[in-house]
Amino acid sequence: MGIIDAIFFKYFGPVFIKEDSDVKPYIEKMKSLSSRATGKLKGKIDEQIAIAEAGLIGENNITYELKNSGMDMLVMHDLYLEKNGLSAQIDFLVITRKHIFVIECKNLYGNIEIDENGNFIRQKWFGKTCRKEGFPSPVSQNERHLNILKEIRREYKNNFLTQGLFDKLFPETYRSIVVLANPKTILDAKNAPENIRKIVIRSDQLIAHIKKIEDQDDSVKSSEKEMHDLLDSFIKCSKSNKSDYAKKYEKMLTELIANKVESQKDATTEENNPNTAKNISEEGTSTKKTCPKCGKVLVLRTAKKGANVGNQFWGCSGYPKCWYKEKINS
Repeated sequence: MGIIDAIFFKYFGPVFIKEDSDVKPYIEKMKSLSSRATGKLKGKIDEQIAIAEAGLIGENNITYELKNSGMDMLVMHDLYLEKNGLSAQIDFLVITRKHIFVIECKNLYGNIEIDENGNFIRQKWFGKTCRKEGFPSPVSQNERHLNILKEIRREYKNNFLTQGLFDKLFPETYRSIVVLANPKTILDAKNAPENIRKIVIRSDQLIAHIKKIEDQDDSVKSSEKEMHDLLDSFIKCSKSNKSDYAKKYEKMLTELIANKVESQKDATTEENNPNTAKNISEEGTSTKKTCPKCGKVLVLRTAKKGANVGNQFWGCSGYPKCWYKEKINS
């Protein structure tokens, strides 16, 4: 920092205006659901927990890098915005002296390839077998985030800026960054279009990338007050409790309640069945067992044909939708 910069731009370092996110409470809520769920639903919930925990690790890696950047910056983590019918869930919004960075965090397993058309392809190995699968472009996702920031800033643009000049300057000031936060991920972007290749980076490259963009820009620096004013314009359009995590939790909760109600109906039907009641009485056995596949109640049944005719077994009360059966240990 030069002498003039030191006089007019006092260093204040990285400041997190909002550091927490919806991930931690979401994981705790989902773990509570998992303890009450069974069968396939429990598997789906546990899968969502694993994805969220991996995402949390990625976000923590980015948070660490930003906190140790040694740069003047304001950081908003997990910011949800709405404007003119548009919405955006931004992982990190970073405001520096010269730029606004929109950071999309991806903590992906497997190696990532970006082809000549800008398509993202993930390679995952299962033993000696490699499976390739495409997934939505995080670059396109971040472009949508930039669009809503643009709509918000239209109301605050300086009077001397024409609409055309505003649109021209916007992409120079507002920058997209896609961070692959999993340290084990190998990125193959040699065939990717240049505009995509230069914004997809690993988390350990993040600060060097930001500093390079700052150093190459000769525009006037913003004061600390101007940076806070800019951030306030975004905060005014922010909303709470609209995250994807909240939506996923509500969906899983609805499925859990529906499964519980269905299981109770099936259990009541089976208990009122005289044949079922007879089998339970004769065996002296409770049917408080649940199907590991669908979570419904298991009931005692008697084989009517085949090699095991006359023998009893545990069968799913969801039959014929679920064919699970279990031998009775002798």
